[in-house]
Amino acid sequence: MSVQALEDGVGWGSPMGGAVRVQEAEAIARREEQILVVGDDEDLRARLAADLTVLGYRPVLAGTREPPPPTPPVALVAAATGPKETIRIAEELRSAEGFRHLPLVWLVDPMDLWVLAGREHLCDEFVRLPYVAEELAARLRLLSLKTGRDGPDVIRRGPLRLNTSTHLVMMDGRSMDLTYMEYELLKLLASTPGRVFTREDILARVWGYDYFGGMRTVDVHIRRLRAKFGPDHASLIQTIRSVGYRFAQVRG
Repeated sequence: MSVQALEDGVGWGSPMGGAVRVQEAEAIARREEQILVVGDDEDLRARLAADLTVLGYRPVLAGTREPPPPTPPVALVAAATGPKETIRIAEELRSAEGFRHLPLVWLVDPMDLWVLAGREHLCDEFVRLPYVAEELAARLRLLSLKTGRDGPDVIRRGPLRLNTSTHLVMMDGRSMDLTYMEYELLKLLASTPGRVFTREDILARVWGYDYFGGMRTVDVHIRRLRAKFGPDHASLIQTIRSVGYRFAQVRG
């Protein structure tokens, strides 16, 4: 599979309005969320990659006959040249493991808007072709609000995104498979970074006052969370010797 991740920013020659450039430049430093761009129009994909990079996203490009990348992105864009191909892409993405519940944006020619009727389950937002970068930026912001990614239900701690409404937890754009207790423990720590919780506090708040298990339960779940974080992010949960644990203070 030839999926190209654009790690470097692009110049300001992208076909965008000056107002959006000023408005969105700060996002480059704070977001870097992945967006998968799938389509059979190479020129359209290239322009989308340039504009999305300027907006602060990290585009991942894939052709229409390629399988999705192993790491699920935050949002998806179908950039196809015709309605039938757009439908096919959307259906494949919606059936792919790890992608079923991720937001999907269609790019649609105004003459093909009929294709949206009855296919609401395959499309969360749409942008008309030829698209205007200002509209794309606005649609993506609306999509964030609709899905709760950047709304009040989301805890953002560096590479961690925890949605308390959907229970979706992502690390560096990768969906994490957590047990209920692992999720509740992580939510407790991440909600107040820097605060130290004793093992007794954690047991009472996560497992409840009527739990009769030992303190070792907390240590075991901490180890499991760190293992799922991976070596690059395990240090987000810090051990305070002889006291307990805390979530590191990182920029959201």
